[in-house]
Amino acid sequence: MTSYGAAGPASLSRADTADLSARTAGPVLLPEDADYAAECVTFNLMTALRPAVAVGATSAADVRAAVRFAAERDLPVAVLTTGHQVARSAEGAVLINMSRMNAVHVDPTRRLARVEGGARWQQVLPETDKHGLAPVSGTSPTVGVVGYHLGGGGSPILGRKYGYAADHVQAIEIVTADGELRRVTADSEPDLFWALLGGKGNFGVVTALEFTLFPVQRIYGGGLFFAGEHAAKVLHTWRDWVVDLPEETNSSIGFLRRPPLPDVPEPLRGTFVMHVRFTSLGPADEAERRLAPIREIAPTVLDTITELPYREAGSVFLDPPRPVPWVERSTALRDFPREAVDALLAQLGPDSGTQLGFVELRPLGGALTRPTAGANAVPGRSARWQLFGSGGGRPELAPVFREQLTAMVDAVAPWAQDEIMPNLLSDRQGRTPQELRVIYGSERYDRLAAIKRRYDPRNLFRVNHNITPA
Repeated sequence: MTSYGAAGPASLSRADTADLSARTAGPVLLPEDADYAAECVTFNLMTALRPAVAVGATSAADVRAAVRFAAERDLPVAVLTTGHQVARSAEGAVLINMSRMNAVHVDPTRRLARVEGGARWQQVLPETDKHGLAPVSGTSPTVGVVGYHLGGGGSPILGRKYGYAADHVQAIEIVTADGELRRVTADSEPDLFWALLGGKGNFGVVTALEFTLFPVQRIYGGGLFFAGEHAAKVLHTWRDWVVDLPEETNSSIGFLRRPPLPDVPEPLRGTFVMHVRFTSLGPADEAERRLAPIREIAPTVLDTITELPYREAGSVFLDPPRPVPWVERSTALRDFPREAVDALLAQLGPDSGTQLGFVELRPLGGALTRPTAGANAVPGRSARWQLFGSGGGRPELAPVFREQLTAMVDAVAPWAQDEIMPNLLSDRQGRTPQELRVIYGSERYDRLAAIKRRYDPRNLFRVNHNITPA
């Protein structure tokens, strides 16, 4: 029998889920089942999920069955592909694991990719590369493609030239709260299409996505690593230099504190370094001329600048290749003057005492700040800079990491803005409708809430940064 607690259903029995098991090809797992924990695991090991039942979807039909099962019992629905971004623990929810639905099809004539809801970038990039094409992808090959697009998708390589990944979505196949599978385009259901791109998982379970590809096959780039003692000179010089780069040339900067572990490259092991990330779509000689002022700052600890196929672009950024525990925080900045540089150095420099392992500052601009004629709900386009920080590897230090991340964000608050791309939200951001209204802006949030009322009036999809029905 189903048992109920103050917050809703606390558990489901085998009898409760028998009909769901009969209607799905994928596994249907309860907490007592041996494979349940593996079905619920996230990439961020700090964000454990504990749903009432976990469904391993193998098709859109499985997704429909799971959504209808949840709707019949008024259970919330949570969606898991990779678990890089988890807002809530999914207690009492029906968890739909999309990872088995990962097919990728590339149409080189139309420069279009169709990917299923569970595909990761590491499954997409080799396929697009075969045709000399590239998507507007992010830093990590392990990130889920659909969630990346639904939250905006700000590429550090192609974003300033082509805009957000969400700007190039052509069609979305989605199971909505009524259990129906819809194919949504800007022409067929313009309001839902607008809301999906920026509204994250608030409107249903995306089973497939189609998006435009661009004629990019190679980049010139990598990283220059400078000893942490040069942090002030590196950051000030980089800040003055990066604002004049053309849109096809990109750079971000990272404060890296790497542990003394065997899988960390020897020059970086147990050290604090400044990591200047650099990519160019132009010729190598032209890129090197632009990079010259940065090479002159100080001797490098490590230099990985080289020509790369686009499918290996993730190697520039050194994101973790496998699941780790971490806490994070981000903010968007209108400006980053010299006073802000000094404020950030006080929190993160060689004498700061911080234990944050990674902080990245990324300039935006270009197509990321140009309007899209109302094509989607992605907020934060007025931001000129993006700051993201994380502390990880030691869950017992999570309170320390959170305190230091708050201090970092507070230090640059005079130059910050409220609107921010949803993909950058941590589990501590946007937890209430009031907070999300600020993050999206009142007009955008009100429109999202009205569309939510139309397509999900009972708020079935609420295990997320939740937009409540108007």
